[in-house]
Amino acid sequence: MNIEESDQQQAQKEAAEQAIIEKRRERLKSGSLRIIEIASSEANSALKCIHQLSVAGGATEATYIAIEQRIVADQDAAGAYHLALLAQSTPDLPIDARQLIELVVNKGDNQQRLALLKNLPLPPVDMIKEQILASDDGDAIGQMNAYLQINPEGYGSHHMVTSGHSDQIVPLSPANKLN
Repeated sequence: MNIEESDQQQAQKEAAEQAIIEKRRERLKSGSLRIIEIASSEANSALKCIHQLSVAGGATEATYIAIEQRIVADQDAAGAYHLALLAQSTPDLPIDARQLIELVVNKGDNQQRLALLKNLPLPPVDMIKEQILASDDGDAIGQMNAYLQINPEGYGSHHMVTSGHSDQIVPLSPANKLN
């Protein structure tokens, strides 16, 4: 094979790779437009949009912004929880994760608050603790206390895994309730 044939094959390979990239980009744009339309027109559609975002494997910045706006408009704690976790694992997303986290803490249920406590790298421990204690939910308070007993700094589970800590089984009982 001579150099000219080799260069020709390389150029064909690069053109094929570029065509694949362009096709994927067009598919993402199309999926993004569909998700934006849903977020813009359907109340309480944030979880549906986040699911479609996951299936599509990505989206445009405008898509993330549209989903965040839907969450805020609906005061959707479940959607806020999922988008906040997504934002924690993808730091360059154009959304305000703090706003979403505060929405979960203030409007969510105790299971969502406990999940934030365990899954965020640096959760707002005092805010979460205050809301769970105010709920007077003995089971949630027990779970929170058990978790904070093995992780008093309040670092999320990611920190515990990377630092070599492992979860301990702590019996949950009303005796763990804080006053």
